[in-house]
Amino acid sequence: MEQPFRIPVALSARHVHLSQEHVEALFGAGHRLTPWRDLSQPGQFACTETVEVVGPKGSLRGVRVLGPARDATQAELSITDGFVIGVNLPVRLSGNTVGTPGGFLIGPKGAVQIDEGFICAARHIHLHSKDADVTGLQHGQRVLARAVSGRKVMFEDVIVRVSPDFRTEMHVDLDEGNAAGVRDGDLVDVVEAICGLCANEACPIREDVTVTGQRPYCDFTQSGVQFR
Repeated sequence: MEQPFRIPVALSARHVHLSQEHVEALFGAGHRLTPWRDLSQPGQFACTETVEVVGPKGSLRGVRVLGPARDATQAELSITDGFVIGVNLPVRLSGNTVGTPGGFLIGPKGAVQIDEGFICAARHIHLHSKDADVTGLQHGQRVLARAVSGRKVMFEDVIVRVSPDFRTEMHVDLDEGNAAGVRDGDLVDVVEAICGLCANEACPIREDVTVTGQRPYCDFTQSGVQFR
């Protein structure tokens, strides 16, 4: 990918995904999640149902449930939320909950305890398969994304997820979005390495930059070269 790939951002507020077993435990036997409004990703929706998320030091009330029901229950919270409830939240991709902390969920008809599933969602890109073909980006690849507006923050270690069912956009949580000064619909430029943003088109060592992780270093970056 020679040029930055510009995509929109979606901010993800705290939410819970429930298994059908836990839907019924929290809201009553035979209960089905009630769609409230569609989300940006096809087939996903916010529900009218909310729960209270409880940790060892506090709780968060009115946490929105997202549908449809999943195979396993998880709560996606921000690092700030973790401070409130007293849980050191690991940063994980949604669905990767093995070995993570758990807690209690309380609904109007009951409560459940989960042994694992409390996470802070890793920043990631939902990439439609056609956009993956155009850009050459791969499922699981880590890229950089620079906010076009706000504080023009550079997000590193953004994980690419590819599917024909996705709408292309980058997801960050409210902590990250607020810190960067970005809102829903703002744009980011996605690049595979920081040289993709360098304004020095005539860089004589552009093809020979030494890469350590995702941080290429050269005399130009060390001397304060400006980025687009």
